[in-house]
Parts: sequence; structure tokens; C-alpha cells
Amino acid sequence: MSNPKAAVLGLQHLLAMYSGSVLVPLLIGGALGFSAKQLTYLVSIDIFMCGLATFLQLRSNRFMGIGLPVVLGCAVQAIEPLKMIGKNYSIGAMYGSIMVAGLVVILISGWFAKIKKLFPPVVTGSLITVIGLTLIPVAIGNLGGGDGAKDFGDPRYLLVGFITIAVILAINGWAHGFLRSIAVLIGLVVGTVVASFMGMVSLQPVVEASWFHFPQPFYFGTPKFEPAPILTMVIISLVSMVESTGVYFALGDIVDRPIGEEDLKKGYRAEGLAIILGGLFNTFPYTAFSQNVGLVQMSGIKTRKPIYFAAGFLVLLGLLPKAGALATIIPDPVLGGAMLVMFGMVAVQGMRMLQPVDFSKDKNLLIVATSISAGLGVTIKPEIFNALPDQAKLFLQNGIVVASLVAVILNLLFVKINFGEKETKSTTN
Repeated sequence: MSNPKAAVLGLQHLLAMYSGSVLVPLLIGGALGFSAKQLTYLVSIDIFMCGLATFLQLRSNRFMGIGLPVVLGCAVQAIEPLKMIGKNYSIGAMYGSIMVAGLVVILISGWFAKIKKLFPPVVTGSLITVIGLTLIPVAIGNLGGGDGAKDFGDPRYLLVGFITIAVILAINGWAHGFLRSIAVLIGLVVGTVVASFMGMVSLQPVVEASWFHFPQPFYFGTPKFEPAPILTMVIISLVSMVESTGVYFALGDIVDRPIGEEDLKKGYRAEGLAIILGGLFNTFPYTAFSQNVGLVQMSGIKTRKPIYFAAGFLVLLGLLPKAGALATIIPDPVLGGAMLVMFGMVAVQGMRMLQPVDFSKDKNLLIVATSISAGLGVTIKPEIFNALPDQAKLFLQNGIVVASLVAVILNLLFVKINFGEKETKSTTN
């Protein structure tokens, strides 16, 4: 693939994940009362670190890096715990807990990689399906103008969102070659242009952003190490590792590369180092972005070259806040339209991974049905676990983790008791 084509595909990956990454610093910084100057720095350094974290995963060496076309971004599940730590303890405790959590991820990577044995196709397929389905409400929220918007569902929002979807589907349906592989990027551009004529695009963020700044370690203060915040962030990191495992298996399936225990170990180590660097430079924990799995599937491009460009663009935009602010002008409904297609593709990829599963066996039907139902149910009604201790809620209010636990436990249980069937050595379970 030529460098110009890879760069365009990299830009498409960047735009697909940019809003999700920017959202985390805005929510946490806003909750902790950061000034406009501090928020500007926080957003920019976060984008810079997303690029650096992605680089760590792309190139595999003896110690780290899974070597898949994976993009790393902020762990969304860390938002509420970090807000709680920052308010109840201190900013220093927040970053100290992130650094320790990253170290723990590195130390347990070898042990955690052994869970590959717990993830046959019936489990991984269920998990990836749930990841895609649980992301779809996020897409719908953006399509309607953003969750909490006073004019949510305004016909203007729906119009530009549906135009974005129509462009992406039309290009995928009738275009060929490289043009087809950048369908999402074209949809985002067309949707934004249409939205600008409807008064939905503002260049004010670009005007207000500075031209350049450089990452500074401990910008918001030196780290402090408190037991409770550390335990909280370790739990959040374990949750992220479960999600990343699903992303690794999904990408491995797309690019036709089996994922082994050693691959997982190096992938976890890269994430652990990225989390430590997040604490060092006062940003956030980083994890594999499941949003971009659908984009890899849609583009049909299995090489890592576009992701290298995406990582480079992220680093550059982190150093040039005014340039980085350009990506923030894409309206939520336009992003929502693109997300709806991409997240649906993630769910379909999970269904494809279930194809080898023998559904003539009732146990496999029950594993898939129960795990998907539990994962979606918890995503829709996480308050069902409100009566449990806070540490338990960090795990059980995450639909993806619940789906993983249910699928793994049922698979082990049914294998153990054979569910009235003679167990075979088939990898299809």
C-alpha cells in the first residue's frame, strides 16, 4: 500500500476514535473544576498519549506489542472512578493509582494471558457480539444530537446523521478499491459539510486553541499513593484487560492471524506501560478501542500501515492543539451516523466468529443466549447492582465484563458436567 493511501486510511481511523478520546478528559477535567487552559492541555496531551500508546502495540518485540492493527484510547469505564478519586482524595492520588495499576497489569500479564484457554469460539463470539451491541446505544445517542441535549432528536440532527449513513452505505455498495475502503471518512466529510450549511459547525474551538505545547511530566502535581484509589484502578484495569482480550481475538480473526498466549502477554504489557505513561504525564489509562474493529472490517485493509499513520497523526495533533481542534468540529449526529454502521459491524464480526460453533448442542445455544442477554441487560440497567459494594459494582455494572463472566463460567460448567452429551476435542465447542 502506498503511503498516501495509508495516510488517508489512518486519518479515517483517527476521526473514528477522536471524539471518544476527547470525551474522557473533558468529562473528568470538567468534573474536577479544571480551568479552560488546563482542559486544553489535558485534551491535547491525552491525544498525544493515545498515539504513543498505539505505537507501543503496533510493533511486536520480545517484551511487548501485539502487532495487530489496533488503536488505543482512553478507557471509558475509568471516567466515574477517576472523578470519584479526584474529588474525594486528590489529583495526585488519581495519577498515583493509575501508575500502580499499569505496573500491576505488566506484572500479571503472563498469568492473565493463560485465560486464552477460557475463550473458545463460543465465548469469544458471544463477547464480540456483546461489545458491538453495547456500543450501538452510544451511536444512537450521538445521532440524536448527544445524550442530554435539550433538542435531542431534532429533525436536523437525524437528517445529517442519515445522510452520513447513506453515503457510507452507498460507497460500500457500489464503489470499488481504495474509494470503498475510505467510505467512513467520506461519510464524515460529506455529513460535516451538510451540517455546516445548517449552522451546526463552529470553528470557535480552532480559534481558541493554542498553536503548540509540549508534554510535561506531573503537569498537575506529583503522584500520591492511596490504598483505596489504587485498588479501584487495578479493578478498572482488569475490566479493560477483559475488553482488550475480546478486541485482540476479533482483530486476529479479521486479519487471519491466530492469537496465542504469548501474543496476549505482550499486548497486556504494552497496555500496562501505556497506563504507567498516562499516570506519569497526568492523563488516563489506555486500552484497545473496540470502535475501530468495525472500521478494520469495513475497510478490508488488514495491514498495520494505516494505524502507524493514525498514531503519528495523534502524536502530531497532541503537539498542535489548534490542528487537533479541527477534528472536534464534526457534529455529534454525523459521528453517530458513522458509529451506527461501524458498531453494527463489530456485532456482525462476533456473529461470524460464532459460525464454527455447533449449535445443534443445546449447551452452546444456552451459553450464547444467556451471555448476550446478561451483557445487554446490565448495559441497559446497570443500577440492578446498586445494592452491592462499590468494588463489586465496578465489575458487575459493565455489560461486557458480565457477558464474559457468564460465557466463561457456563462454558466451564457445561464442559465439566458434559450437559448430557459426549464431549469432543473439537475447537468449535
